[in-house]
Amino acid sequence: MRSRRPWSRKGPWSAAALLTSLMVVAAGHPAVAQPDRARSGQTYYVSPTGRDQAGGRTQGSAFQHIQQCADVMVPGDTCLILSGTYEETVVPARSGTAAEPITYRAAPGAQVTVSGASKVGGFHKVTGADVTRIAETDPFAADSPFSEAVAAGNVYSTDVDLGQDVTTVQVFTDKKMDIEAQWPYPGLDLLSPTLQYAGAGSAEATIADPALTRPAGYWDGARALTGYWYISATTTVKSSAPGSVTLSEAPVCSHKVVPKETRYALSGKIGELARPGEWFYDPTAKRLYLYSTDDPSGHTVEAKRRTYGFDLANASHTTVQGIGLFATTARTGATSTGVTLDGITGRYLSHYTDITRGGTDCGSTVTRGVGDTGIILDGTFNKIVNSDLALSAGNGIALRGQNNTATDNVIRDVDYMGTYAAGVAVQGNSQTVTHNTIADVGRSGINLQWNEVPGLTPGKDVIAYNDISGYARLSLDVAAIYTCCSAWMMGTSIDHNVLHDPKPATTSTTFGISGVYADNGQSDLVIANNVGWGNREGTVMLNGLGTGSHNNSVYNNTGGMTLFYVKEPNASTGTKIYNNIGEIRGLAGATDGGLVLSNNLPTGTDPLFVDAAGRDYRLSAESPARNQAIPLPGINDGSTDATPSLGAYQYGAPRWIAGARR
Repeated sequence: MRSRRPWSRKGPWSAAALLTSLMVVAAGHPAVAQPDRARSGQTYYVSPTGRDQAGGRTQGSAFQHIQQCADVMVPGDTCLILSGTYEETVVPARSGTAAEPITYRAAPGAQVTVSGASKVGGFHKVTGADVTRIAETDPFAADSPFSEAVAAGNVYSTDVDLGQDVTTVQVFTDKKMDIEAQWPYPGLDLLSPTLQYAGAGSAEATIADPALTRPAGYWDGARALTGYWYISATTTVKSSAPGSVTLSEAPVCSHKVVPKETRYALSGKIGELARPGEWFYDPTAKRLYLYSTDDPSGHTVEAKRRTYGFDLANASHTTVQGIGLFATTARTGATSTGVTLDGITGRYLSHYTDITRGGTDCGSTVTRGVGDTGIILDGTFNKIVNSDLALSAGNGIALRGQNNTATDNVIRDVDYMGTYAAGVAVQGNSQTVTHNTIADVGRSGINLQWNEVPGLTPGKDVIAYNDISGYARLSLDVAAIYTCCSAWMMGTSIDHNVLHDPKPATTSTTFGISGVYADNGQSDLVIANNVGWGNREGTVMLNGLGTGSHNNSVYNNTGGMTLFYVKEPNASTGTKIYNNIGEIRGLAGATDGGLVLSNNLPTGTDPLFVDAAGRDYRLSAESPARNQAIPLPGINDGSTDATPSLGAYQYGAPRWIAGARR
């Protein structure tokens, strides 16, 4: 088990470390007259075929840009958006009020997309003469997979300025994300890339691997992505030779390359542009290269241009409803309140391929993207509901601030960079995350942290009725619901969640895949009525390393658990583990630290579930878990027996259901 320094109740990183300065590119729009603030309740229309100089009050006089609505609307007004794609960043000129919100809504039956991408055209086939020219500055391009692809007629290029930072470039063909040319070729499934591991002889900052067959110097200056255990990191290649590359710095946190366990990928060399779906961008020449077996002009090729589709950082009492987001996201700000995002369909919310970003700090590296990616809800009393979110280098949703809500959302294929970003990354406090379905994530379904918000009274989080699966795709020491480190959680409740079928792809150390993981001294949690299967450490895992696991209430869970660092003197005072079903690992001496275990179904006793093979973990009539629980009002109510049942389902009670309710 790794050692990490204790962190304060305010959380393991500062607000400054969590928030990255992001460039906001707002669409230009003509000046407009100030609206008549005496009136409200007006409806405006927007259409891709409209005119911003029109009045916007009818479909026939619709505006062309949503921003035009944002400029003129006052509290109580509505912007109805007709079908089409809108390439802009919408920045409201003013907020609504609690009684009269401002609303942006897809018109009835309309299919609306706000896109952060713009079309790229003008592609020409790359020729042998072009390879010769490129080889003047990169001699390795002349005899490479790239030159072979050019000879086969499968490489095209165009002049386009995508900025100087290649790690933020994102290219799409027919609305599907392409990948930067790299080795090994990862394939096009972002959560199931081909993984290459450091071989025998690797150590410190050197990766040894006989599969590295490129000539000496080929990889010099390339970018390197490494992953080990719970750490994803990026750096550059200092030197290379057949059979090895030496990194500019050893991976942070572990400070070494571990043979057979550190996975790696190398990018930034045009010589690797030779596979379907790949691109290479030269920021000096401002030229984009694309591998394609046919002319790109027969496809829609786009590049990401805008970070936000809706920038609500200075808006309150605003509703955005029924809108699609492509290659962009939405955010509220620290002063926002009463914002509702409802029925959002988001694809490719956030993208980056840098993680360490020039630093060597472990904490800021592993938390890359936690606070500033995905749909970002900051401020107070904001919510995202009924939304379908997929594909993000970082989060699906980031909840910051206090008293914000994420409920009835479907979130999938996020955190493809494998950091502590998550399906829902919870910071601040007093947050509510309920009835979400989260599937296929690089690390955790929900990453639950703790931060106090200046000027506000803190309170508990509620994490309940979520169905989470397919976690741990690119990282270990992880859980469906992960919380860390050394925070007093004020009775935060993690209850009635179904946590199952993790999908670890790595062959690295297998420690720490669980349903709920209270890591490195989390205290004052209520972990109750959760069900899990397929988790190597069980449905619940307590790790008291550092400041201890205190005053945690672990009640009526089904699926077993693991206890670590709880038996040292006073390491687990106040913690109660009652009424659970499943094997408990780490029982030897577990009570020496002060925790109390009682009324848990003995290991080896068959609970006689209704249909364990079919994942129906209700109790059959013959179950020995009936009439055996310590009564805990509000936790195990509902049994038709005189005494409550062990486990997450009370005998005779209606079966509770987790996941999005739609």
